[in-house]
Amino acid sequence: MATAPQKVKFRDRLKQIGMVFSFTAKRDKLFVPLVLIAVIVPILAAIIAVVVGASWTWIPIGIVVAALATMIVLNLRSNRAMMSEMDGKPGAAAALIENMRGDWRVTQAVQFTGQFDVVHLVVGRPGVILIGEGNPQRVRQLLGQEKRRLAKVIGSAEMRDFIVGEGEGLLPLDKLRNTLMRLPRTISAKDVNALDRRLKALSTRPKMPQGQIPKNMRPPKGAFRAMRGR
Repeated sequence: MATAPQKVKFRDRLKQIGMVFSFTAKRDKLFVPLVLIAVIVPILAAIIAVVVGASWTWIPIGIVVAALATMIVLNLRSNRAMMSEMDGKPGAAAALIENMRGDWRVTQAVQFTGQFDVVHLVVGRPGVILIGEGNPQRVRQLLGQEKRRLAKVIGSAEMRDFIVGEGEGLLPLDKLRNTLMRLPRTISAKDVNALDRRLKALSTRPKMPQGQIPKNMRPPKGAFRAMRGR
């Protein structure tokens, strides 16, 4: 379940950004060269401007622009590295949603098979969302079972489903975040709480073992959330 965002101290934020930098540099060969370009070009342009007669104020402006450009490169390339690292691993979709900006209540593996086909339950402002991972044919059967189970208790809340994967009718992992963020907000925050409580009280069932993504393959905890300024 999503929790209210907490303020992060400046020192902790810097540590998180450092972890993101290290994580991305190890997995993206273009990252460091792009960062160097982002730093050198604005500062060099500012120095040249001062040499040809511009005010010294262009130096701090160049530094600020360099810092901003570096953060943009870090944000874009770190997201790319994270998607590449997670793609194809069971539980990747749930882990991605749990770290999204906003109030997203994720219950992992409400339906699953022994072949690592899983359906995750997500409750948010768009309503109820079912996210499937695994073999599309088996996942569709699981989705059908879960829809029938939930139909009795969700009331007027909308229910949507997506199967994450590559191929016709599937949603690529790298498009999952944008797809969910663009869904219309059809229920209030208060209704999200009430709906989440009803669904959790619906039934208890054995859960799939947690930690589907090996710890050594996960992005640093809280790091990508820091990049979004939560």
